Amino acid sequence: MEQTGSAVRGDLWVVSAPSGGGKTSLCRALVPRLAARGITVRISVSCTTRAPRAGEREGVDYCFLDEAHFAAQVAAGGFVEHAGVFGRHYGTPRAPLEAAVAAGEVLLLDIDWQGGRQIRTRYPDACGVFILPPSRAELERRLRGREGSTEELVNKRMAAARTEMAHYAEYPYVIVNADFDTALAEFEALIVAQRLGLAAQRTRHAALLAQLLDDGD
Repeated sequence: MEQTGSAVRGDLWVVSAPSGGGKTSLCRALVPRLAARGITVRISVSCTTRAPRAGEREGVDYCFLDEAHFAAQVAAGGFVEHAGVFGRHYGTPRAPLEAAVAAGEVLLLDIDWQGGRQIRTRYPDACGVFILPPSRAELERRLRGREGSTEELVNKRMAAARTEMAHYAEYPYVIVNADFDTALAEFEALIVAQRLGLAAQRTRHAALLAQLLDDGD
């Protein structure tokens, strides 16, 4: 992401995958791994009009809104992206995203390709990674193992998966989630490498660079 003044701005990552691809689990597992490196990572909490699933917590997994409140937020410009998926609406709140990036944090946006396109339009420096399953058979197995899965829902999600996966080439990075630990390590490597880029390091270590290059005059 761009820098403002002497402060390093954070990295904004769009993370997309078909349902069952593993993007949410990977994002959650990445937070403590990068914290151990001293890198603060947050996962953007989306708003949705769907009902909470068992165990989901308000403000942690999602912010749950009814259709009227969601529409009001859209009209007020409260979302940086929003889209309809399976008859429900999802959106990324603007205020916490901009605050996290301005604070120099890594922010992960667990969103679909439609939202990803909107984010890249508004934030051209945003990074992106698409998570693919190792096979359609494995994707179907994961979907059938989800709580509340029905034959109709699995068939609907499998039909949508092909359309979703066709957009993988819009992302600069692609990870095949065949083995979770391997995929997690690859994801971590991407985040770390991004933060080692010249622009970020030049700002982060401005004092050190000035000292190292001081000619002594």
